[in-house]
Amino acid sequence: MANWREWLARIAVLVHAGLAGAAVVAFTWLTEQALRGFHLVQGSATWLPLLWTPACCGAMAWLTLRHFPSAAGSGIPQVMAALDPVVDEPGRHWLVSLRLSLAKMLLTAGGLLGGLAIGREGPSVQIAAGVMHNARRWLPAGTSVSSHALLIAGGAAGIAAAFNAPLAGVMFAIEELHRKIEHRSSGLIICAIVLAGVVGVSAFGNAAYFGVIRVPATAAGWLWSGVAVVLVSALAGGVFARLLHASLTGTQGRIAPWRRQHPVAFASACGLAIAALGLASGGTSWGSGYEYTRGLLEGSGDVPGLYVLFRFVATWLAAWSGVPGGIFAPSLAIGAGIGHDIALLWGPQTNAAPLIALGMTAFLAAVTRAPLTAFIIVMEMVDGHAMVLSLMAAALGASLVSRWIGHPLYELLSLPYIERAGRLSPAAPQARPA
Repeated sequence: MANWREWLARIAVLVHAGLAGAAVVAFTWLTEQALRGFHLVQGSATWLPLLWTPACCGAMAWLTLRHFPSAAGSGIPQVMAALDPVVDEPGRHWLVSLRLSLAKMLLTAGGLLGGLAIGREGPSVQIAAGVMHNARRWLPAGTSVSSHALLIAGGAAGIAAAFNAPLAGVMFAIEELHRKIEHRSSGLIICAIVLAGVVGVSAFGNAAYFGVIRVPATAAGWLWSGVAVVLVSALAGGVFARLLHASLTGTQGRIAPWRRQHPVAFASACGLAIAALGLASGGTSWGSGYEYTRGLLEGSGDVPGLYVLFRFVATWLAAWSGVPGGIFAPSLAIGAGIGHDIALLWGPQTNAAPLIALGMTAFLAAVTRAPLTAFIIVMEMVDGHAMVLSLMAAALGASLVSRWIGHPLYELLSLPYIERAGRLSPAAPQARPA
């Protein structure tokens, strides 16, 4: 109680936790305005996205490569890389900082302004971690709060504030960022999540991510339809994760050399393909997919028969383009589409909402290989406490199937960042090989 250094450290951490929540709130508002801007462009002329989307995609890719290379992609691999033992302070500053958090916000919003199928949840992790990591500047010497603890707390707060899912934030910190939480760090993580969550609730209200949607428990007669949803979602998610890894890190094939030599032109080509997919799908493959996922859960959604394929390809192209953006929300949209399609195939009497929730959980778990985080996120988003056991079984089963198809996506994507960040300090140990 008498140690003023510890009190000062905790005050600095609490202030930055509130600022991290405010940053995620501002980021959420910015992305919503960007999507509204794209819909205005889309509504002004049917053909205009064929010019607008490639231009936005190429511009965001150029800005990222030229000025903020560590802001590319989701943001979760960067935070994982910053936590690696071979990365010291100069490398961590390259991966997470206030400047990079601001750039991530603007670049991701720019991608959504172009209608790309990207989400804000993964970027929220890097944004909140950058804000929290800035607290180290205000920590007195000898404090027990480490840079690693700040990064883990920031990443967890980012997930909690983005999804309005505090339990998911805690599980994400354990399952993805650190695997093991030290006892002295647990209180810091919970405080960061609480404060970031309070800021988010103050801005948007204490509501579930998709509103208060009551998803009933799955009846015994739906067993085989549920198994079908989980298997199809798991296989699709595993293939999607493997495809992303091969595309983002691969050096073989005919396209990889062109992507390396002409990254902006490649990004523009991806944007053109995304625009064409959007026109072919009636606009359902543009953006993050929040409104379509919510509509499907409520039973009021109307999507084309090839919605899953359109969104699958559009999300893959958006990630391959190199524009900053996450895959959480698009993955949930793809899983929801799979559940909806199988419910239609099973018959008109089938209650689609439980199958949609199972599809969301299974696809996200297969892509991220984080089953506990996946089922808690979906449970908190859809108020699906009646489906806890079903969602847990879906997440664990999908993660197991995904293990047979490929390797953990975020862990593999973090390796290039670890190698480059480790080279920023001459005293840093050699980065581990991929």
